[in-house]
Amino acid sequence: MSLTEEIARRRTFAIISHPDAGKTTLTEKLLLFGGAIHIAGAVKSNKIKKTATSDWMEIEKQRGISVATSVMGFNYGDYKINILDTPGHQDFAEDTYRTLTAVDSVIIVVDVAKGVEQQTRKLMEVCRMRNTPVIIFVNKLDREGRDPFEILDELESELKIKVRPLSWPINIGAKFKGVYNIYEHSLDLFTPNKQKVSERVEISSLDDPRIDESVGETDAAKLREDLELIEGVYPEFDEHAYLAGEVAPVFFGSALNTFGVKELLDCFVRIAPSPRPVTTEERMVNPDEEGFSGFVFKIHANMDPNHRSCIAFVKICSGKFERNAGYKHVRSGKVMKFAAPTAFMAQKKSIVDEAYPGDIVGIPDTGNFKIGDTLTSGELLHFKGLPSFSPEMFKYIENTDPMKSKQLEKGIQQLMDEGVAQLFVNQFNGRKLIGTVGQLQFEVIQYRLLHEYGAQCRWEPISLYKACWIESDDAEALAAFKKRKHQFMAVDREGRDVFLADSGYVLTMAQQDFPKIRFHFSSEF
Repeated sequence: MSLTEEIARRRTFAIISHPDAGKTTLTEKLLLFGGAIHIAGAVKSNKIKKTATSDWMEIEKQRGISVATSVMGFNYGDYKINILDTPGHQDFAEDTYRTLTAVDSVIIVVDVAKGVEQQTRKLMEVCRMRNTPVIIFVNKLDREGRDPFEILDELESELKIKVRPLSWPINIGAKFKGVYNIYEHSLDLFTPNKQKVSERVEISSLDDPRIDESVGETDAAKLREDLELIEGVYPEFDEHAYLAGEVAPVFFGSALNTFGVKELLDCFVRIAPSPRPVTTEERMVNPDEEGFSGFVFKIHANMDPNHRSCIAFVKICSGKFERNAGYKHVRSGKVMKFAAPTAFMAQKKSIVDEAYPGDIVGIPDTGNFKIGDTLTSGELLHFKGLPSFSPEMFKYIENTDPMKSKQLEKGIQQLMDEGVAQLFVNQFNGRKLIGTVGQLQFEVIQYRLLHEYGAQCRWEPISLYKACWIESDDAEALAAFKKRKHQFMAVDREGRDVFLADSGYVLTMAQQDFPKIRFHFSSEF
């Protein structure tokens, strides 16, 4: 296949939602249709000794939540699909924000009973900033929930995007009978089964008597009424408006019961964008260019517990990636060759000889990579949009076992490379501070240090409001600021100056008293 054909068959997308809306379950079922797995792991069921394929870290299995983005690639018909399953929990939002820079489109999962929740709103804002096309999957229709029209109104008002239903439910909860597929004009009948797909009734039109036979006259009449209302209220589905991020198609179903998922997938592969041009600081990079380019959007330590290795996840943006070819690491200027680049199926890896724009390749990392690094065939490019945000929770990290200080040091370095949290060294007392976005990250760090590195740590509280990066063109002003605030100064891992403000008032006063100092709340400046 030519480069253009390979690019056209790629679909790279992320699945995002509030925790517990059924995101990981939906990922499982999409893999089931792609033949990538043959039995779906019921995430919370103890009868099947299998947890969700995409939740492979020990702590994820124990808690039943995703704490790191996982990547899964599989073929579906003529298409090559790359799914990134992201953490829904807000404490891991930063991992999700970064993941959204590496995808071309997004599927948002919404729980029919709870509607749009806070985390979904935040993630939608990130999609809007980048004009990422969005498809919405309204999940858990086999449970009691809200009226579908009410859900559509809420999606429009809360996510600030126009919606257009492409499938429609026949009742919900205990009376749920199936879904009418507006996009393909077919009727799918619901039979609760976690492993198999329900039956499809071929119909010629909405007046087809087979609808009445399948769902009963009353429900058939209501379905026709609803569809008439939809056609009257919502404009025809416009693919260009979807690709521009202006309209979100909506599908209804039950991921746990594998229902409505195939309709979503079939429509998705047809309308979702193939890899798109990416902006760099220097120019716009098109996927079909000859020269290879890609960027590191995530680093993960210990994917394989038997080998203490880090893997850098590289999103390919243009050209063809080949194993053992020499590529330039722009930040260091070195040319590197990769003998064992891998493709992913969550934790399982297989070595790849070549990969194309849209694909995610794992590269073994011995400490060469940082999030945001660029690899190219030789051109100097810098991809934008992979910031670290200023953390809001802080604790001192202390070693509880002096014999294991090397292990602790290594563990902290690798986990910080992943972007799980940020490390600062207090200039006043030389102590190490960890800053995170949420409380749960401290637990994850402590758990992983113990189980993956054999190092024990304890946390000591410190009351801080925010950490912000500072810089100034006036060296004297900067020196005066650092002298005045020496108790609250720290450096990050790059050696940049960080001001640790212990209250909002102190931060505001510092900004007023030192007009020549610039305060930054994300690391991209």
